[in-house]
Amino acid sequence: MITVHHLENSRSHSTLWLLEELGAEYEIELYKRDPVTRLAPASLKDVHPLGKSPVITDGDITVAESGTIVEYLMRHYSQGQLQPADNEQARIDYSYFLHYAEGTMMPLMIINLLLSRVESAKMPFFIKPIATGITGKLREAYLTPNTQMNLNFLEERLNGRQWFTGDTLTAADIHMSFMLEGLSIGGTLDNLPNLKSCHERGKQRPAYQRAVERGGPLDLAAMRRS
Repeated sequence: MITVHHLENSRSHSTLWLLEELGAEYEIELYKRDPVTRLAPASLKDVHPLGKSPVITDGDITVAESGTIVEYLMRHYSQGQLQPADNEQARIDYSYFLHYAEGTMMPLMIINLLLSRVESAKMPFFIKPIATGITGKLREAYLTPNTQMNLNFLEERLNGRQWFTGDTLTAADIHMSFMLEGLSIGGTLDNLPNLKSCHERGKQRPAYQRAVERGGPLDLAAMRRS
């Protein structure tokens, strides 16, 4: 039996959605974040030394890292579901977006979150201009242009497509969903109709809604408010 060690408001929500789409049997071990720090509890380190989520156990096997979990579940539980089309370009696209979410886009989003926390942090009045000056330069020189370039790429990628890999949902698209949820905060997707439609399309799927019923809602805005 698969056990999803599910940290609330985390990437493990996508793991639940994938399992629901595959129709695989699983159970949930729920972990609550610290109400002050919003970090994962130390008990997750009993499952994996880094104490991060997602992580699953399947019998004696422990699998961490969201992309690795997707690959494991697809090897053992997909039965042909959520796979790319049977041609080389489709397989390349599938692999690309399976790695892109965490390798390219997510670091930009994390940097943005960290800079936002610095900008909103309480500090002596004479330090505030220095801190905001540094974060402003980082945004201007690196974060904003790179983020916009990637958003333009993703928006264009969805022209004429339902999903990033084509017109049929794959595991790579589910893996991209956490990134889309993060981008939906603060109205980032409002001027990106293809990305917004893709995000909403995923949330309307019965398997997504079953994942919410079992694991709780994904509310990344609450993480930003912390």
